[in-house]
Parts: sequence; structure tokens; C-alpha cells
Amino acid sequence: METLSCDDSPFENFIISDKWKLLHSLDNRSHCSKCMKSRKYFCYTCYLPVSEIQDQVPYVKLPLKVDIIKHCREIDGKSTAAHAAVIAPNDVTIYTYPRIPNYTPDDKAVLIFPSKEATTVEELILQMKSADSESDGHEDIPFLKVVFIDSTWNQCKGIYKDSRIKSLPCVVLKSRITQFWRHQKGSPRWHLATIEAIHQFFVELNIAMTECEVETGSEDLKKDAEDTGKQLEQETNQRPHCYNGEYDNLLFFFRFMYDKIHTLYDHDTLRSYKRPLE
Repeated sequence: METLSCDDSPFENFIISDKWKLLHSLDNRSHCSKCMKSRKYFCYTCYLPVSEIQDQVPYVKLPLKVDIIKHCREIDGKSTAAHAAVIAPNDVTIYTYPRIPNYTPDDKAVLIFPSKEATTVEELILQMKSADSESDGHEDIPFLKVVFIDSTWNQCKGIYKDSRIKSLPCVVLKSRITQFWRHQKGSPRWHLATIEAIHQFFVELNIAMTECEVETGSEDLKKDAEDTGKQLEQETNQRPHCYNGEYDNLLFFFRFMYDKIHTLYDHDTLRSYKRPLE
């Protein structure tokens, strides 16, 4: 398969702190200030950056809380879920399945999962605002928490069947090419890494809440398969005029690790980027 042109510079239009480049100079491991275990860049159990770079890591304030449900077989050091907890520590909580909250309607939570009943971010906001008679301003987000599942696709389907989360309203994200370097057999290139999905959600939320109309060609991939490559390239590279990069620093560690991987390996030889788009 021919490499899409957006793979040449996938972060070109993102506003990510260039301090990620300093991470290349971090040669040695150091001890986490909390658990004292040997770590590099950040502790993936305490969600703290190592002391050498703690002043260089950006902080992101999110407009609502994020719960990440991580499958117990996901390797902590390889999961991108930790990126969110390190960069947005006041708003992100990671749970290891099956130890998860028992969500109720009072939590006002939504789940990112492509169920048959899933709606887009824009559709969900309109539905929830219409149903909430106490909402009297378009600036109010009609839910308080968003839940992500951090696992392989097969594991994800198993977690979704859990009665503690299955009743949550489901949201499906717009299609976007993943730049994740880990190969997952049987998954297409629009299956995002967890940190990419979190970033994508907040971009879509920002656009929906500011009521911008952005033509990004978000038709379903399977319906329009012949234009998939071109469509995904546009969605990945085009910055909506009402979004100013407020959440791009969520990709700080992802940006660095992408660069590090591509320093060690040629892009065209990595299996992850050879996956189909449908």
C-alpha cells in the first residue's frame, strides 16, 4: 500500500510544545520520586515525570473528567494511557479492569465506543441539551465525564459487555489515521491509540461546543471506501478554524516517541503503517 502523504509530517499542524525534543538528551534512567522505581521519561504507575524533565512537561487542563479503563493485560510501559495521566493529572484517572467504578446516571458520563447506538459528539450534545431542561446556555457541556477503554479491540468488546458501563451513552469519533507504531493484528489504521482518541475527542468537543461548521469530510469510511485515503489525510492535517490547539499538548510524549521510533526504524518497514484503511 502506498504511504499517505500525511505520514510525511503528521504533526505539522499541531501546536505541541517543542520541549519534547529535550527528551532525546535523556540517556539514563532515574528513580520515580514517589515509588522509587527505575523509570525513563515518566513513571507509568505513579504518572509522574522523572525529575530531570518535570519542568519541561506541559500541563493540560481539561474541561471535564476522563476515566480510562485499562485491560489488565495491557503492558503499563507500552500503553499511551499514562501519557494523559501525566500531562493532565488533575482530570485523568486510570482504572485496571475489572476494578472499575459502577457508573450511574448521576455521573453524567459517556463512553467512547462504536456501538450500534453510538452517536457523534455533536449529535450527543444536541440530544443531551434537549433532554436537560435545566441547561440554559450553549456554553455548558451536558456531561461531566468521558470514559475510554485502553485495550486491544477484542478485549475492548469484552469490557463493553460489563453491566457497569454498558448503560453509558456511547460516542463514536470521526475517522482519523493513527500514527501509533505498535502493530495490532486485524485492526485498520483508523483504530487510534488511547492518547490519540482522547485528543480527538476534545478537539471534536471544542468544535461542537463552539458550534462551528467544519467541512472535514467525516462520512463513514466504509460507505465511501474509494476516497478513504484522501479523506483521512484531510481530517488529520486540516485544523478547524475554531480550534486553536488547546489540547494538542496531550500528544507531547506521543510526539517524542513517534520521533524516537522513526529515528531507529524506517517508516515504510513498520507493520503498523502498512495496515489497511478499512
